[in-house]
Amino acid sequence: MGITGYFELQWKCLVVVALRLLFLVPAGVPARSGESYLKDNITVRQGDSAVLKCNVDNKVSRVAWLNRTTILFTGNEKWSLDPRVVLLNTAVTEYSIKIINVNLYDEGPYVCSILTNKKPESTKVHLIVQVPARIVNISADVSVNEGSNVSLMCLAIGRPEPSIFWKFRSSKGNRIITEGEYVEMTGITKDMSGSYDCITSNDISPPDVRTVQVTVNYPPVISRARSTGTAVGQKGVLWCEASAVPLADFQWYKGERRLFNGLNGVKIENKGKQSMLTFFNVSEEDYGNYTCVAMNTLGITNASIILYGPGAIHDVNNAALSPTSSFLLLILVLTLSVLSKF
Repeated sequence: MGITGYFELQWKCLVVVALRLLFLVPAGVPARSGESYLKDNITVRQGDSAVLKCNVDNKVSRVAWLNRTTILFTGNEKWSLDPRVVLLNTAVTEYSIKIINVNLYDEGPYVCSILTNKKPESTKVHLIVQVPARIVNISADVSVNEGSNVSLMCLAIGRPEPSIFWKFRSSKGNRIITEGEYVEMTGITKDMSGSYDCITSNDISPPDVRTVQVTVNYPPVISRARSTGTAVGQKGVLWCEASAVPLADFQWYKGERRLFNGLNGVKIENKGKQSMLTFFNVSEEDYGNYTCVAMNTLGITNASIILYGPGAIHDVNNAALSPTSSFLLLILVLTLSVLSKF
């Protein structure tokens, strides 16, 4: 360091000491908002601007702004290196500063020191910075098998301390399920599959919302399998519908013989949860029992479906009986009735 730099540094140190003595600001002791003198609290949201006001008159001979023990301005001369801190030329009787794009580091006490007729006075302002609630960590989407345990996490920050609650969204509607950072689910079922919204708020800004998608895998369950009556020469369609996650694969059988698309005059068409077996020109040989098989990695199930002709009789289980077999059944019932009288 040169001689000039040395003397310049010494001069600045003397100026700082003189200012502290002049304005009665003890070195190393922060000015707190709870001390005597005129005081005020200013609350701003992070990212906004804060204006710190100080009233003066024509009798003032010295004036300065300090943040704790750091000098920001002395008169019109800026000491702070922070470009966000500026002096406002609002009125002759006002000596105010503005802090642009306020952050948490700006929070704390500020002192406007005034020297009037060699009598020091201080106006103290405590800047409070509020931070909008924001989610900083949340569980990834989850895919589990039915019966498993699931734990979801959502962490948020903000000032004041934000609240957190969870909302469950499914095809059956929406509902709040719990408050807090964690959701614990034991023995999860397929009805618990859906979107779980983590919502955090501290009333500083609109709530922050993020979503975890929970997918519950389960084996196929056939929900639709209805027998169909079709006359010879007409078009007949057998339907089979199965709920499953992952989606079920379908196969069709007649007896033990597997049917394939495009063979023997039939078409097999699978769309999502549904499978259709179509006969474009039904013949007598097409009548009979068919089996729809639905399967995925978790299981397999099947349902029996009957393609029958006009006049066939069905039992309560959708089983179809031909006219011949129903006639024989009637003869058997009458015979047993006659024999019971003897």
